[in-house]
Amino acid sequence: MLLERGFGSLWLEAEISNLAKPSSGHWYFSLKDATAQVRCCMFRQRNMLCTFAARDGQKVLVRARIGLYEPRGEYQLVIDHMEDSGLGALKRQFEELSAKLASEGLFAAERKRALPMIPKRIGIITSPSGAAIRDILHVLARRFAAVPVLIYPVAVQGAAAAAEITAAVRLAGRRAECDVLILARGGGSLEDLWAFNDEALARAIVASPIPIVSGIGHEIDFTIADFAADVRAPTPSAAAEIAVPDGAEYLASLGRLARRLQRGLLRRVEAQRERLRWLMGRAARVSPTAKLSQQTQRLDDLEQRMCRALRQILADRRSLLGDRRSRLWQSSPAARVRSTAARHAALYARLRTAALASLHLARARLSPLVRTLNAVSPLATLDRGYAIVSRENGGILRNAADAPPGMIVEARLAVGKIRAKVEER
Repeated sequence: MLLERGFGSLWLEAEISNLAKPSSGHWYFSLKDATAQVRCCMFRQRNMLCTFAARDGQKVLVRARIGLYEPRGEYQLVIDHMEDSGLGALKRQFEELSAKLASEGLFAAERKRALPMIPKRIGIITSPSGAAIRDILHVLARRFAAVPVLIYPVAVQGAAAAAEITAAVRLAGRRAECDVLILARGGGSLEDLWAFNDEALARAIVASPIPIVSGIGHEIDFTIADFAADVRAPTPSAAAEIAVPDGAEYLASLGRLARRLQRGLLRRVEAQRERLRWLMGRAARVSPTAKLSQQTQRLDDLEQRMCRALRQILADRRSLLGDRRSRLWQSSPAARVRSTAARHAALYARLRTAALASLHLARARLSPLVRTLNAVSPLATLDRGYAIVSRENGGILRNAADAPPGMIVEARLAVGKIRAKVEER
């Protein structure tokens, strides 16, 4: 009791030896170093909390108290906590580096960049022979196969891995061949993932001009690279899903755009048709010849503007449909692309037929108005043998008293003019 109370809890770092695991679930072993050893026990309620399987020769860090096994009169250490010595050092190093970089603002949410909606090219920094690259390529091909992929091969484990990954991040930023990068590796222990806890790598990720998605390990694994990246994915496959949109959803969006285009064109044509009817009714209610001529000219102008607008709209929509058709061809089966193209062509033919029918109807309604205008025109009167007499300076003569002898006058006939001098009146 004096030893137990006097020493309290002790921390020891040593190597496991003579480990025994009887059916009771308790562990019995010795802890030794180069000069001494001590008997130890760890009861089942405590060893169940260990995150690893203890083995002979393993170096561990334990928290224990001094105890006495009375039947043999043997002093021992009763252990209530055990952790891998190397793993504990790595965890402390991880926590210290994480706190340092966080205090500098490298993990701040406000500096994170948004990913492009549809990347032009995706760069993948990972091992070319690992399972992670196969998972990523499979997901990308399934979700959006039209996006090209560029692989930056690196080692993802070992002493030189951190330097290779850092160099790859910087190389991708200098070459600017991609607009999003995926930094990926499959699952593993803390030691296996340690290359992604490098300070130089974290600073290279933050300084990269290209947004970076990290997909390192499994969902429960966290690395310094995850904190520094713009987006953290729980797995490499999830990183691929984040980097590209769903192709099926994109096709559905294209269908919605096509339907909106059709409705917009129909509304535009109907609005122009209604305006044309209003202009024709207004022209019919105006009787003066000059105003009728002005409205006729305005009607022609509106017709030309409508034709130009329709042609421009059709050209723009044709260009848009061509672009969407090209993307659709790259990311969907050929039969579906041909079906969509045929439907677009049919819609365009219907729209063109409707527009031409509207123009023919407008011309048919305009022809009677033109004939009416010609019937009341002064030129028709001249054709019947009448003439318009005007002064030399252009004023119309309506009274003979206004033309003294000697005045030069002009007489406009149906064909040509006559210049004459007044002899008498």
